[in-house]
Amino acid sequence: IFTLDTIPCLLSSWSEWSDCSVTCGKGMRTRQRMLKSAAELGDCNEELEQAEKCMLPECPIDCELTEWSQWSECNTSCGKGHMIRTRMIKIEPQFGGTACPETVQRTKCRVRKCLRGPGMEKRRWKEAR
Repeated sequence: IFTLDTIPCLLSSWSEWSDCSVTCGKGMRTRQRMLKSAAELGDCNEELEQAEKCMLPECPIDCELTEWSQWSECNTSCGKGHMIRTRMIKIEPQFGGTACPETVQRTKCRVRKCLRGPGMEKRRWKEAR
C-alpha cells in the first residue's frame, strides 16, 4: 500500500541538448525533462534541467590598428616631393578575421620653387644655338 510520500517521481526522458548559447567560442547548452506525476502526490527532488559547457570554433579576431601618425616633413627642401604617415598593427587577424589594411600612406607635397644657380639660363640658351 502506497502512502502519499512513497509515490515515486514520474519524469519524462531528457530533451535533446539545446544549441550552444554562442555562435563561436565558449558557451553553455541545456536540456530539460518534465515532471509527469502531479506535484501534490509527493516531493520530487530530481533535477529538471541540466547545463554543460560547449565549445565551438574560435571566434574570428579582426585586425586592429593604431591611429595614423602625423604626416612626415616633405622629403625635399624645394620643389616636388612626398611625405608619409604610418600606423601600427595592434592586433593581428586570427581565425578568419578581417585582414589589416595599409599601414603606410604617401602623398605628394610641394615646397617653394627651387632657385636655379646663377648663369643657368645663359648656358642653356648658348647650347640651344
